[in-house]
Amino acid sequence: MQLSFVKMQGCGNDYIYIDCVQNNPWRDVSSSVPDKSELAIRLSDRHFGIGSDGLIFINRSDLAGFEMEMYNADGSRGKMCGNGMRCVAKLIYDRGYVNQDEFTVESMGAIKKVKVFPENGVVKTVTVDMGVPELVPANIPVNTGADSSDPIIGGRITAGSVSGAFTAVSMGNPHAVIFTDSLNISVASVRDLDLASIGPSFEHHEYFPERVNTEFVRVLDKNNVEMRVWERGSGETLACGTGCCAVVAACVLNKRTERRINVHLLGGTLDVYWNETDSHIYMTGPAETVFTGLIDC
Repeated sequence: MQLSFVKMQGCGNDYIYIDCVQNNPWRDVSSSVPDKSELAIRLSDRHFGIGSDGLIFINRSDLAGFEMEMYNADGSRGKMCGNGMRCVAKLIYDRGYVNQDEFTVESMGAIKKVKVFPENGVVKTVTVDMGVPELVPANIPVNTGADSSDPIIGGRITAGSVSGAFTAVSMGNPHAVIFTDSLNISVASVRDLDLASIGPSFEHHEYFPERVNTEFVRVLDKNNVEMRVWERGSGETLACGTGCCAVVAACVLNKRTERRINVHLLGGTLDVYWNETDSHIYMTGPAETVFTGLIDC
C-alpha cells in the first residue's frame, strides 16, 4: 500500500500530513491499512522514516467542516497542536476544499475557528482562535497534592536537580510555563538550557497524570519573550503553538507582559494575543509546505 503525504511546517514544528478528505483508505475495513500510532512512530523517525514531530490526518468532520487527527512522534494521540492547525488550514484552502477564508476545524471534539491569509491563491499565514485558556488544576490536569481549585500561578516544582516556579495552563493540552529567572540554575538565555537533560523530568513529573508540555520563558520586554519547549511525546520541538498561547496566559497572569506579545522560538516568531473582551487567545503565524511524496506502508 502506498500513501501520499505532504510534509509541512510552522515555525519549524514539522508534521507529516495525510489528506483523507477525498481519499481515506481507513474507511475501507477490507483494506490492509497500518495502525495509525505505529505509522506515526515509523514515519516520524528522522533516520529511517520521513522525519517529523508527528503525523496528522486531515478528515471530514460531522462537528465542523474538517478534522485534525494528530499523533505525536511516539505514537500517542495529541489533543491539540496550534502549528499543526495552521498547516491543516493551509492545506484545506490551497487544495480548494473551501472557497472562503474563514472556516472551522475539529480536533478531538474541540472546534477551532481559523482564518487564512492567502497570497496569489496560496496561504502564507493563518490565525487560529485557540479559545479560552483553562486554569482549573483538575481540568488541565495537574495535581500538586493541594486541595484547591485555584489557578496555579507561580507554584514551586522540582524535577530532578532543577526547580522553579510554574504556571499551569491548558490550551486543549497541559502546559507548565516556567520563567527562567525563577530557576535555581543561572540562565542568561533560553538557549543556555540543556533541555534534553531536564525536559523529560518535567514531562513525567508526578504533578501531571497525563504528562505535560514544559515551556521555559525569558521575558525580553512587555511585548517580546523568548521560549523553548519540551513537548510530551515529541521531545524538544522548534515551536509549539499551544505552548505559545499558554506562555501569553502565564505572562499576563504573572503581570510580566502586555496581552499581545511576540513569542520568539528556535524556529521563528508567533504573534499571540489574549483578547480581554472574549478571553480567547488568538495565534497568528506562518504555514509552509516543505515537500510532497509517496511512501510504502
